[in-house]
Amino acid sequence: MFSSFSTALSALNADSTAIDVVGNNLANLNTTGFKTSDVSFQDLVAQSLSGGQTQVGSGVAAPTTQMDFSQGSIQSTGGALDAAIQGGGFFIVQNSNGATEYTRAGNFQVDSQGNLITATGEAVQGWTPVNGALNASGPTGNITVPMGSLQAAKPTSNMSVDLNLNAAAAAGETFSTSVQVYDSLGTPHVVSFTFTKTSTANQWQYSVSFPNSDLTAPGTPLTGTLTFDSSGVLTSPAAGSAPPSLAVSNLADGAANMNINWNLFNGTTPLITQFSQASATSAENQDGSPAANLTQVSIENGGEVLAQYSSGNQVVVGQIAMASILNPESLISAGDNNFTLSANTALPAVGLPNTGGRGQLLGGALESSNADIATEFTNLIVFQRSYEANAKVVTTVDQLSQDTINLKPQ
Repeated sequence: MFSSFSTALSALNADSTAIDVVGNNLANLNTTGFKTSDVSFQDLVAQSLSGGQTQVGSGVAAPTTQMDFSQGSIQSTGGALDAAIQGGGFFIVQNSNGATEYTRAGNFQVDSQGNLITATGEAVQGWTPVNGALNASGPTGNITVPMGSLQAAKPTSNMSVDLNLNAAAAAGETFSTSVQVYDSLGTPHVVSFTFTKTSTANQWQYSVSFPNSDLTAPGTPLTGTLTFDSSGVLTSPAAGSAPPSLAVSNLADGAANMNINWNLFNGTTPLITQFSQASATSAENQDGSPAANLTQVSIENGGEVLAQYSSGNQVVVGQIAMASILNPESLISAGDNNFTLSANTALPAVGLPNTGGRGQLLGGALESSNADIATEFTNLIVFQRSYEANAKVVTTVDQLSQDTINLKPQ
């Protein structure tokens, strides 16, 4: 009978631990990327009495816990540096001691050094482009983004205009348009295009000129002839031939000389047509840009880290890495939403999101805690009733003990 004390006490200890676990799950209902723990109970070896005809258990062992890595709901936040994993995998982070940890919490930020870090200061691991090339098969490292940097100007080397020249135009009729280009200092210049219908059918002369007011000496316009077939398709210059090129020197602002290709084709498709419609420009394009300020850094779907500039240019400045772990339940919680490897954890496989069993990485979103309040409250009630029942066992055995002692003659 007196072994019932230790049996009931073991249950009280186990239920206390289980209630602690439930309390922790409930406390983290709103923790980004939190994964709940489930409690498992095991009975202690039984006593064999009456030659093995009677077996009496010795109570319950200290409960074990196992992490539940089921998917939490994905909440769209619109945060530029928020990221969520839909599916398996973990973000890889490095703490201040240089140790590697893993997390599902993607509420990132940028520190004063430009490093992409977690909300608790661990450095997010991934790849940074070298000379414009991103090598996702190389070793991972800290992702560093430009902070308030000024992007250098890019001089225009290619330009194009999409337009139609009126097939019904009379000889000598002209049409003009323009494209704004940039020199090596980022100064804008307006290049003028003038098309003049010749007396020859389906033929136009062109003149492409740089503004002399932007030069220290007059420039030489680019001139030539465009020829179309009876269907209004450009035939000369022919597709595949070298594009006409406008050479510019003696820029007044001291910028480098320019050599701008005028692309007449998109592959083999002419950008200039001659149909019996009013002459008009439908689009223009050039590949230069002025010097620009950094306006925003954001994480895109797939884990690319983009720097966006006031010129409209977007540059990939990093790629977030992900790790696939075959038995995530073996991970050990390290606090701050992070996990470390245990002796039983399979070697993590590092790679790009949405490859090798790794889930999708969604920008502008966060994964919510997978704790379910209804389930946790149900567990709490069950453990509470179990605790009360075993407390009743203790008081009952205590009363029986007193009754036994009182049987002794006075």
